[in-house]
Amino acid sequence: MPLDVVVVMDPIGSIKIAKDTTFALLLEAQRRGHRLHYVRPGGLSLRDGRAVAQAAPLAVKDDKTGWFTLGEMAELAFGPGQAVLMRKDPPFDDQFLYDTHILSIAQGAGALVVNDPQGLRDFNEKLAALLFPQCCPPTLVSRDPAALKAFVAEHGEAVLKPLDGMGGRSIFRAHAGDSNLNVILETLVGRGNLTLAQRFIPDIKEGDKRILLVDGVPVDYVLARIPQGDEFRGNLAAGGRGEGRPISDRDRWIAEQVAPEMKRRGMLFVGLDVIGDYLTEVNVTSPTCARELDAQFGLNIAGLLFDAIESRMQG
Repeated sequence: MPLDVVVVMDPIGSIKIAKDTTFALLLEAQRRGHRLHYVRPGGLSLRDGRAVAQAAPLAVKDDKTGWFTLGEMAELAFGPGQAVLMRKDPPFDDQFLYDTHILSIAQGAGALVVNDPQGLRDFNEKLAALLFPQCCPPTLVSRDPAALKAFVAEHGEAVLKPLDGMGGRSIFRAHAGDSNLNVILETLVGRGNLTLAQRFIPDIKEGDKRILLVDGVPVDYVLARIPQGDEFRGNLAAGGRGEGRPISDRDRWIAEQVAPEMKRRGMLFVGLDVIGDYLTEVNVTSPTCARELDAQFGLNIAGLLFDAIESRMQG
């Protein structure tokens, strides 16, 4: 039976469709005959205790000269028969948090929300990796500049980053004795911000690998995001080059450590970031890289996700 697929995302008019995983999900939903609804940015609200959205019927096509058509905006009440794709990019700020509360009420009214809003609240993408310490490099999360500085000294070289960044923003690489380390820590810690320090992994030169989990099952290929030139960050948003590879035995082992908990918590679509042999992040808000892997290997990752969505809604 056709579903109502309701998408909460950043403005659709500004996406790059060749790389946008949310767009791949919309194309697949439409191909399956589901009805698409686009939520106006900032359009979630509560009316008399019911979760509602300002939404418009949506049609999409894989054409960079004009990839979407919207109907008239109207109030849409959440309820049974709806799959809600929560695909708004970080940062996870107060407004994002409030939206997850509204989506929990939508979930209580019978809508399937992907990913589960409680999980979105619980799993900070930097901290969630540390739930699986057997997979991670030495890591310290602290507000104490002295402790962070001592960590860098202990390991010789470390990566320092805030807990709310994305796309490689505000990530620093620091050496023991670095004359800029105090300034880096002042910038990150500020007036008491938690900061993550992780032992530098030299294997970053081979790429920051993205493993996609669909309903607890890893896709058979990963996208290695390889730093370019004098850049140490592999993020595509920071200029990294994406290169697809078959998933390795170690990558699959990491996925097997993480997947059961993600599936148990209703996180149907998750991106794991792996450098060398180590898990560094667990991305749950709006994982990407599906379109790149689809194009390189003839996959249909959005199809795998909609198989899982339809199975849950029919079950």
